Parts: sequence; C-alpha cells; structure tokens
Amino acid sequence: MKVSVIIPNYNGRRFLAVCLDALRRQTYDHALTEIILVDDASSDDSVAFVRQHYPEVIVVQMPRNSGLAAACNAGARVASGELLVMLNNDTEVEAGWLEALVACAVAHPQAGAIASKMLLFDRRDTLHNAGDVMAVDGIPRNRGVWERDTGQYDADPVIFGGCGGGVAYWRAAWEQAGGFDERLFMYLEDVDLAWRLQLLGWRAVFAPAARLYHHLSATGGGTLASFYVGRNTIWVIAKDMPAALIRRHLGQIIAGQARITWDALRAWRGAAARARLRGQLAGLLGLPKVLCWRRSVQRTRITSDAELECLLRR
Repeated sequence: MKVSVIIPNYNGRRFLAVCLDALRRQTYDHALTEIILVDDASSDDSVAFVRQHYPEVIVVQMPRNSGLAAACNAGARVASGELLVMLNNDTEVEAGWLEALVACAVAHPQAGAIASKMLLFDRRDTLHNAGDVMAVDGIPRNRGVWERDTGQYDADPVIFGGCGGGVAYWRAAWEQAGGFDERLFMYLEDVDLAWRLQLLGWRAVFAPAARLYHHLSATGGGTLASFYVGRNTIWVIAKDMPAALIRRHLGQIIAGQARITWDALRAWRGAAARARLRGQLAGLLGLPKVLCWRRSVQRTRITSDAELECLLRR
C-alpha cells in the first residue's frame, strides 16, 4: 500500500536531520513510501538543506506563512498515498513506526485515524500522547501524558482521535471530512478533524507499536500556543459538539472554561496566561461566524448522540 508522510515545517532546520534520517531507517517498503515536506515560508535554510541532503523528499513551498493546517492540506493535495500520515518535524520515529501504523490501519479499516504512541524526546520512557480523549466539558486530553510508559494503554485501542504530530488518516476519511480546517490556523485542527470524522461514522484507534519521540512545543508553544488553544477550544465545541450533548453537559463546559480563565487570571503576570485570556475572548467574539460553520458539519453527521456520548470521558 502506498503511504504518504507529510511533514509541515516552519523554521525547523535544526530538527530535520534527525526526523528525515529516522524516516530513511524505516522497515516499511521505501518503494511504497513518499516523504513530503511542506515548508510554510520559513526564513531559515530548511528548503535548501532538504534539497541538498534528502533529494528523495518532495518539497512543497508555501508562498506565505499560512499555518500548520494549511500546510498539511497542501501536502495532502500533492500526496499519492492511500494512507496520509501527518508527522511533526521535531520528532524521531522508531524504525518500525510506519510499518506498525500501516498494519494497524489495515486491521481497522473502519478507523479514519490511527494514532502513534508519542513519547518525550528527552525522557523516552515517558508518554506524551497515547491517543486523544475527549471530556464531557469539550476539552481534549492527551491520554497518558507525563506517565511512565509501562504498556498501560497498549490493549485499549479505542480513542477519540489522534494527535496531529504523528497520526495516519485513510485518504477516503480525510477527503470525506475535508482535511484540516484552515480557519483554525494552528492548534486543535486535529481535534476538530477527530470530531468531524466521528460525526461521519469513522472511528479512531491507537497503534502502540508505532512509537516516536517528540520535542515539546519546539515550533510553536508559549504565547502562540496559549492564544490559539484558548480560542480554538471554544470554536471546536461550538462547531462540532452536537446540540444534545452541549445541553446535557453545559454546566461542565462552562465550568471547564471558567477554570481556564481563573488559572490564567491567577498567573496574570505571565505572557502566556494573558494570551490564553485573549484567546478565550477571541473565541467568544468569533462565535457568530463559527455557528455558521457549524451548520455544514452537523448537517452531514450520521453518528447518534448515544454513540458519541459513549466516547466522552468524565
């Protein structure tokens, strides 16, 4: 099966050798693998470096910085694989990573998303993500984050979605859902897609043998992450969560946002805390347009409220 690995890159030259060397070591058939690096108008020498040292990599250059969601979509448009794999540039995958992802995808054709096991780059026995889970308050969580990996999630494959730093999507699922929503720019574009895939009847599974190591917030992070997470969490709830679930869990949703606000106010002197509050405000002010986006999402859903309720964590 042909597989396309899509790597969004923005000024990530310092990570690319580790990332691309690891892909060269993959046990999956290289003749069935294409690597696509989408450069989001970097100001460093990322493109020249890749073209000189990794000629097998397809390079797509964005004309201007358009955000991670747009970069991934651009990669998917030129990809020829039946399986589309999104991979952060600040990762190092194990040699059997891609083979394990493909095997899990083949074993679960009903799963639109197949999530990698993500561990910390500098603490390789510690989990960063064993699949995304969704809480009733509409806030996604990284399953297993900061826990020592003892295989505690390896026999529990059902998840809500995959972290965009290392997740495979069947092309059919990706195209039906429409890929990442570029209006989110960056952060939670993977959660938004997870919701839309679930609404369309696609499931998500965890592939524990597909292991990779991830630098935390190497490209984004800080105030950038705080703003977009604050804004996009509200937008994703408003856009994707079915009305019956919003009504049922409205108290928890409001309480979840209030906790975020309170924590940010207590840390007011920090730039990231102030950015989170600006993000929440932008999220609320943007609700009228997001509710217009919501109509097209909810109109195509086929999954029942009861099925979705079973996926939410308390």
